[in-house]
Amino acid sequence: MMGKLIIVVGPSGAGKSSFVEKAVEELPQLVDVITCTTRQMRNGERPGYPYHFFTKEDFEKKIKEDFFVEYAKVHGNYYGTPRDQIEKTWQQGNAVIMDVDIQGAKTFMEKYPNEVQTIFILPPSIDELRKRIVGRDGDHVKDLDLRLENGKKEIAQAENFQFQVINDDFEEAYGKFKKIIEKILS
Repeated sequence: MMGKLIIVVGPSGAGKSSFVEKAVEELPQLVDVITCTTRQMRNGERPGYPYHFFTKEDFEKKIKEDFFVEYAKVHGNYYGTPRDQIEKTWQQGNAVIMDVDIQGAKTFMEKYPNEVQTIFILPPSIDELRKRIVGRDGDHVKDLDLRLENGKKEIAQAENFQFQVINDDFEEAYGKFKKIIEKILS
């Protein structure tokens, strides 16, 4: 059984996970599939929130077992989406919402062309993006330049996605985001 799959894309620090989190709280038919990663846990995170955390070895074993519908290496860490979580959500009659990187979004668009709707979250500027990443992860972000460089490349691809929302004012931008989701779900 197939269902709706809302993919939220944008550079690190654009606000993707905050939008998805709030939408899941407000719209009961949305389920945020918990993806897997090999990156280090950040402050406030725990196993199973916002990711299932794996060692590199365990993640690579899961790749060989075809556990993931998609996976990619981003900023030096693996990220992947468990196939069974998407299918289970659809079987329950719910829609899946996920924030993923551009590579992941393209994979989902190929594998589920009739189910996927995409929303790209844009920061108002690269300078604001830098402030958000530093504000979230601290002044000593070791891969800040890499994230900003990747962010510029990702922003250049925003028009390849069905909807775009500029996150300049969170509440206003979230309102636009929620309206798009409600339209997709109707």
